[in-house]
Amino acid sequence: MKIAIVGAGWAGLTAAVTALLAGHEVTVLEAGSSVGGRARALPATLPDGRPVLLDNGQHILIGAYAETLRMLRVVGVDVKQALLNLPMTLQFPDGAGLRFPDWPTPLDALAGIVGARGWSLADKWCLLRAATSWQYRGFECPASLSVAELCQPLTARVQAELIEPLCVSALNTPASQASASVFLRVLRDALFGVAGGSHLLLPATDLGALYPVAAADWIGRHGGCLHLKARVQSIHHADRQWSLHGTGMDQAANQPFAAVILATSASNTALALMQSALTATTDIANQLRDWATTAGSLSFEAIATVYAWAPAAALPRPMLALRSDAACPAQFVFDRAQLGGPAGLLAFVASAAQGSRQTLQASVLAQAQRQLALTLQAVQTVVEKRATFACTPGLIRPAQAIAPGLLACGDYVAGPYPATLEGAVMSGIAAVAALHGPGH
Repeated sequence: MKIAIVGAGWAGLTAAVTALLAGHEVTVLEAGSSVGGRARALPATLPDGRPVLLDNGQHILIGAYAETLRMLRVVGVDVKQALLNLPMTLQFPDGAGLRFPDWPTPLDALAGIVGARGWSLADKWCLLRAATSWQYRGFECPASLSVAELCQPLTARVQAELIEPLCVSALNTPASQASASVFLRVLRDALFGVAGGSHLLLPATDLGALYPVAAADWIGRHGGCLHLKARVQSIHHADRQWSLHGTGMDQAANQPFAAVILATSASNTALALMQSALTATTDIANQLRDWATTAGSLSFEAIATVYAWAPAAALPRPMLALRSDAACPAQFVFDRAQLGGPAGLLAFVASAAQGSRQTLQASVLAQAQRQLALTLQAVQTVVEKRATFACTPGLIRPAQAIAPGLLACGDYVAGPYPATLEGAVMSGIAAVAALHGPGH
């Protein structure tokens, strides 16, 4: 089948690799000048004048991300070299919090809870009791429940030092607004799924080298075509085929395709579909508008990553949790020197971030002084204002299928995971599988 994939982020690249493995003829069109989407490399300069490669947002993976790890291996990435594999650790600068031993699943979680520093017996007992209850119920709950409501029986310390940071990092949504059912799915896979599912996998290279560049190279070597600076603005359906129209598209892209997979953001995909509906037949136009309306109902959360530097700055571990509130917006800090970067470079992550770039940056630098006793210079602050959809209770996400031969993929498309790298990868795989389903 001749397939066009619009967008070369993690979902689109995964769809392209999967389609090529299935024997399809693949053309990838990317509007930008580089691959990777919202998880790509970003050139910058340190205060001392040295060039440095950052990411357009600090990301982590966990051992439960089975499909992402599989795709990394498919495109030739040495996972052991590219990812620093650590037992789950959610400890604060003062040493309080959880640190799992490197034991089999789920004994690592049990031992981590029992040995949590700074927690009382009541803290540990209430969490063990809740975890046992969640497991007994198959990690399922009513779709209308929020994480805060689910975790109401837990003590204030457990909620502040475990639930809130876990929730905001996995779902990028505050516990009071986040979907408990999605949160439990992530916990189930991490704590009771594959061996090592709870492990933190920290990229030891920039995000571009971790997957997108390797995937793009693999696509080229296996007969796929990838076009950068090719912006698709509308799509048209005729004679059971689709054609693409936009700017920067050469002759290879200006041809009919049996199927099109849209792997751009929810808003960009919806915009293109609404434009396309203007010239479509009534039946197709209604399908395009219905999908765009569902996508348009999503709300989004921002993620800010503040890169800061000082010559002697260092952390005791590659990643620390931070105590966050309105004045201290960052929930985590990463020592990039322990992840293959230059000495003294730290990355602070503020999920569900609010406020301007300047305000966030100033607040994080003050937080570093207060909680880490470090005086840092800002290197670069990256704010993705629409980084992820707000993963709220009962949320209806856009379907994979849009119209016959037209599909969407991305971390926002209906699926079991929140807006994570694993969610994006799973969506890309599912989109290609759907091509072989009824109606395709």
